[in-house]
Amino acid sequence: MEVIEAIKSRRSVRKYLKKQITRDDMETIITAGLCAPNAGGRQGSIIIGIHNAELTEKIGKLNIAKFDRSSLLGGYVSDEQPSIIDDPSIKSGFYGAPSVCAVFGPEDFLYSTADAFCCAENMTLAAKSLGISSCIIARGEETFNNPEGRKFLDDWEIPEGYTAKCFVLLGYIDGAEPSPKELHEGRFRIID
Repeated sequence: MEVIEAIKSRRSVRKYLKKQITRDDMETIITAGLCAPNAGGRQGSIIIGIHNAELTEKIGKLNIAKFDRSSLLGGYVSDEQPSIIDDPSIKSGFYGAPSVCAVFGPEDFLYSTADAFCCAENMTLAAKSLGISSCIIARGEETFNNPEGRKFLDDWEIPEGYTAKCFVLLGYIDGAEPSPKELHEGRFRIID
């Protein structure tokens, strides 16, 4: 698949089949994340691939545990692929995805979040090229900022001073591909 076509056709998916992706595909997707551009060539991001649906569900519940709807600017994302913003009955921030990658970055580096999201975007495009659905989810810091979450960080040997910046959900879509959203006018200019 051509990169431009993957960029234009990739959709955020929040409804997944229980079918697990292969471990080889997860490794390919993680490698794409590690190849992302990063500030100063630092390569500071760490990616943890969770290839266990039961564990992703547990962490997905931690992800939404302290979710505060009062700070949202809008109240609507999608009818086709509702988010926790649209449907308060959703109890996992990972929407049933059987695999999830957590992207961590150093707390003391100015571009840590930008680097992590570059990794995540590369991962979603790699997933698309493999026929795997994906979605980038935030709330990384909140997910592990509790005793149960910190235990995961210890078990995974995440270095002190690193925090989760985002997650990439991975799996196969349950239902039809979401319709493309129309691009809003007036969002770019070219200055000659």
